[in-house]
Amino acid sequence: MNLPSRLRAALTLARSTLLAARNAQGHWTGELSSSALSTATAVCALTLCERHGQSGSPRTAPHISCGLDWLAAHANADGGWGDTTLSLSNISTTTLGWAAFGMVPAAEEKYRAVVEEAERWLRQHAGSIAPGPLSSAIIGRYGNDRTFSVPILTTCALAGRLGAAKDAWAQVIPLPFELAVCPPEWFAALRLPVVSYALPALIAMGVARHRHRPSRNPLARGVRNLTERRAMAVLSKVQPDNGGFLEATPLTSFVVMSLAGSGYADHAVTRKGVGFLLASVRADGSWPIDTNLATWLTTLAVNALGPDAHNALPEPESRLIREWLLRQQYRAPHPYTNAPPGGWAWTDLPGGVPDADDTAGALLALRSLGDVDERARAAAGAGIDWLLNLQNRDGGVPTFCRGWGKLPFDQSSADLTAHAMRAWAAWLPELSVEQQGHVRKAMARARSFLTARQQHDGDLTGAWKPLWFGDQHSPDEINWTYGTSRVLLALPEYAAERPTQAAARWLVKTQRADGSWGGGPASGKSSVEETALTVEALAGLLESQRGKVNEEGSDELESALTKGVSWLMGRVEDGSWLQPSPIGFYFAKLWYFERLYPLIFTVGALGRAAKVLGS
Repeated sequence: MNLPSRLRAALTLARSTLLAARNAQGHWTGELSSSALSTATAVCALTLCERHGQSGSPRTAPHISCGLDWLAAHANADGGWGDTTLSLSNISTTTLGWAAFGMVPAAEEKYRAVVEEAERWLRQHAGSIAPGPLSSAIIGRYGNDRTFSVPILTTCALAGRLGAAKDAWAQVIPLPFELAVCPPEWFAALRLPVVSYALPALIAMGVARHRHRPSRNPLARGVRNLTERRAMAVLSKVQPDNGGFLEATPLTSFVVMSLAGSGYADHAVTRKGVGFLLASVRADGSWPIDTNLATWLTTLAVNALGPDAHNALPEPESRLIREWLLRQQYRAPHPYTNAPPGGWAWTDLPGGVPDADDTAGALLALRSLGDVDERARAAAGAGIDWLLNLQNRDGGVPTFCRGWGKLPFDQSSADLTAHAMRAWAAWLPELSVEQQGHVRKAMARARSFLTARQQHDGDLTGAWKPLWFGDQHSPDEINWTYGTSRVLLALPEYAAERPTQAAARWLVKTQRADGSWGGGPASGKSSVEETALTVEALAGLLESQRGKVNEEGSDELESALTKGVSWLMGRVEDGSWLQPSPIGFYFAKLWYFERLYPLIFTVGALGRAAKVLGS
């Protein structure tokens, strides 16, 4: 077949496969990878609850055993564990897996060979499994961000992996949990040592450290004694009804094990957390990193179908999705981050928290689904305002909370800012004159932020760094391809300007000889996701250039696009496009892959390319 015919056939197959992946309610739920890190932390949490006599604990014993079996069966060949079954071994997950076997004495003997291989890996990469060197290696991985280093060390202390109890807790950095009783609007100014979404960890692990090794400072010790009960009340307030903080197994497990190991095994927060863990375990004994990304996947899928997505779906089906999306918008302040009404979270479940990426995605999807009635217009107006109020002073957009700029996962980022710009632009004609003025000012500030954040040195000239996606094959784990392709999608009006042209040149330069892309110039492996993201971005840029006087570089862009499309079509034709890659970053740089990512990104890429290549 010639290119247009091949492209048409591949696009038809990809769209039908994506549409068939919807659930019985008509939207997309997806399937996140099982996680060794989640499984290890859940095993530790349930073991401690059983050990400290939580009533109903006999329910946990089979899950502890099955979880350990799964961990033993899914260790990497080098003896360590990665976050997913496709991930490279890393010190965080390997340490937690090792701790899980140490938490259950009988398991350590049963799986002696697995434990010894993990210890060999840790000695090789941390220098030693002695408490001091191991703690230093873990703290060194995360620097000043205590969001994940303290939970890992807390787990190791509770599992006896850091030596005798008194000495073990000396390795755990104390967290100022007493600050959690301050008004939420103070948090950014207080410069907490954890990111905005980690308040439950701050409280639970701070309390655990205080219980096991109180501060020698009598003032600090006294303040913590006085505020412990109030901090626990805050923890109860922010816990969702189903018990799962952020729907995340690791975060919920860290909270549960810290409380269970510190005299709170029968506390309501611990009980609800155990309920969440028991409800989210999989049949094979593993746990995923999070329950689902239903809202995020649904908006991605709708937007991949194109700006006229309602034409790709029968009207009743598009209306069903639109109604479901409208129901996911938050109508009241959120107790977890104190976020105002108007935003969307990544999931439809109780543990979700409104954030910039999902709010922008929902706004774009509502625009694509047609039927902009007063209800949709009001929802969009509230969402637009929510994003406007989130924008930082630097012009960029963060994930959850404005003004938290100290730690990486709270700072403004290029991919989130670009996504917000696309949402603002899509709804601009439907807004009031006053709101249009606010949006135009915000977009100008956002463009300045993106210009300032674009790379200008060496092999990365023209690229942008993202926040929530990575590349495990890059030396720095940064997925420059994701960041650059997502920003490029937000700049169709500025196709002839220097930043846009530099980004396009960078993407063309980093294309592999076979037409594919990986995560960056030094990445060792291509993927369907990264190739599809780039194809969509280049097709969008070429589409915006068509008919304009200045089409500099269009031939080169079209050549790269054609090669990328050919590679992608080959993957669709041989069926390998359905294999996901671990490109997703979760909280604290925890890797995941999602079954629907390659489907969604391929549909978006081929659909955009078909418009440009004449299919």
